[in-house]
Amino acid sequence: METITHSTVLGRFGHALSDPKRARILLTLRDSPAYPSDLAQTLGISRQSLSNNLACLRGCGLVVAVPEGRRTRYELADAKIGHALADLLAVVLTVDPEYCADAEVEGCC
Repeated sequence: METITHSTVLGRFGHALSDPKRARILLTLRDSPAYPSDLAQTLGISRQSLSNNLACLRGCGLVVAVPEGRRTRYELADAKIGHALADLLAVVLTVDPEYCADAEVEGCC
């Protein structure tokens, strides 16, 4: 098993959270494991889009697929990911509109 650095872990987490659909999937799975059909319906996204985003989250190591007979359940790869999401949601950001007014600005949030 490969050992990854802290910066790699944060990079994977950042990549996952950089897409609103992936962030919503993670937040939904934080509450409880779910099946793809239920996730697609709950989030209001197509199954194809959900599948692509779940593949990305699996590749980042944030979610795992658990086979259950003919179905597959998805859940967070580690309960600590749910705690990390809760901690991130509790952070209060002070945004400087002078620098982050335009999301298209390179390096800007």
